[in-house]
Amino acid sequence: MRTICFYFQVHQPFRLKPYRFFDIGEDHHYWDDYLNRNVIRKVAQKCYLPMNALLLELIHKYNGKFKVAFSLSGTFLDQMEAYAPEVLESFQKLVATGHVELLNETYTHALAALKSKEEFTSLVKKHQDRIKELFNGYTPKVFRNTELIYSDQIGAMVAELGYEAVLTEGAKHILGWKSPNYVYSNAIEPKLKVLLKNFLLSDDIAFRFSNKTWADYPLTTDKFINWINAIPKEEQVVNLFMDYETFGEHQWAETGIFEFMRYLPEAVLNHSSFTFSTPSEVAAAVPAVSKIHVPVPISWADEERDLTAWLGNDLQDEAFDRLYEMEKSVKQIDDPEIQRDWGYLQTSDHFYYMCTKFFSDGSVHEYFSPYDTPYDAFINYMNVLSDFMLRVKQKTEEMKCP
Repeated sequence: MRTICFYFQVHQPFRLKPYRFFDIGEDHHYWDDYLNRNVIRKVAQKCYLPMNALLLELIHKYNGKFKVAFSLSGTFLDQMEAYAPEVLESFQKLVATGHVELLNETYTHALAALKSKEEFTSLVKKHQDRIKELFNGYTPKVFRNTELIYSDQIGAMVAELGYEAVLTEGAKHILGWKSPNYVYSNAIEPKLKVLLKNFLLSDDIAFRFSNKTWADYPLTTDKFINWINAIPKEEQVVNLFMDYETFGEHQWAETGIFEFMRYLPEAVLNHSSFTFSTPSEVAAAVPAVSKIHVPVPISWADEERDLTAWLGNDLQDEAFDRLYEMEKSVKQIDDPEIQRDWGYLQTSDHFYYMCTKFFSDGSVHEYFSPYDTPYDAFINYMNVLSDFMLRVKQKTEEMKCP
């Protein structure tokens, strides 16, 4: 079996509105509804609707031989329902074909796996329920953690929840001389298959496609087919993992990205020995060649492929620690607004905006951030968190009163 596995991350955070020190204790609505709606509507028109229509066309054209997988974060699903129901409907049509796989993740695209097993499990189960509710009882078999963050211990937690496989980055410092084009297994729970992103081929599409200074520009389907045909015959799986917003948002339609995807299935099926498979099909059909040891968490972000996109500097660590100090108190509070805000405040993007890296990784962080500087992101988040702490304290005290 030689197969290509396409997986797309689909996520949008609830961005915070500008929240001043003087708002603390006075204003309990934290979310920039106007900005969030505008972002969703813009990306829906540029990416979600045209790309979903293209994928549906390709699935029908090739009678199911072309297939893909998505993870749809809970914050994305909530915003689709509120601001772009036609996008949600288009995803439902794709899943109804039977040739699109959905994965589970933490509901709010959180970093909980790094801090609290209890909260991690709670967010995963909430996402399970939401997928089942919106997609006609659909039950995912494969898991992908926020931003492909993975370690041996996280994999063990995923296995404990009953998943067959997990997706993560084919990081060079983990693989060494090994290839990402095999299926591996978790070092603690070998029954859990581990699918690794082929970051070179994935990033050729996601990041380098429109880069005119790239030596291989322009990327054509013929060129791509030559590259995958050159992969050694014993290497069975090419995992192409990327943000869904690659299509139309990060790489504009004018770059030819949609045409590239339109003609890629035909080129693969007619001019290579590869097929297309979903992650669960890969996990079921391809045996693991060995365990993959990941003692320290990895991710698919930045050059380091570690956690420094979200954690590691003083701003990020302070915000992260203060947030999770409230976990036990929040879990005792039966208030839907408190629970909603608690979940949305865990979204990894808030910590991503506080990253102080420079050079190329810094520019990527700036591209995604609604703030002028990481320090602005930190101050705004901590103002919101201060108000949230007051609300949690007040609710806790009210519960103590007879």
